[in-house]
Amino acid sequence: MTVIYKVYDQVADLIAQLESEKILSIQISAEMQTRFNALVEKSKQTQIPVREKDELNHFIVLERLFRLSTMKTYVANNIKK
Repeated sequence: MTVIYKVYDQVADLIAQLESEKILSIQISAEMQTRFNALVEKSKQTQIPVREKDELNHFIVLERLFRLSTMKTYVANNIKK
């Protein structure tokens, strides 16, 4: 595992220590979801500008952090999905 993924795991651990109800209720806004979907579709059709690629990468990193946090919350609280 590379260093950056270890950092993601550490941040996810910190987030997972918050109140489980709050963590499990985190959702992306409709506006942000629309933007993410547009960037994904655009990147599939053509090479997107560096700025948009960077934006898409940030979305992906944040999604990974919150997904890891959610999984860790389920495990730590013995919650079955």
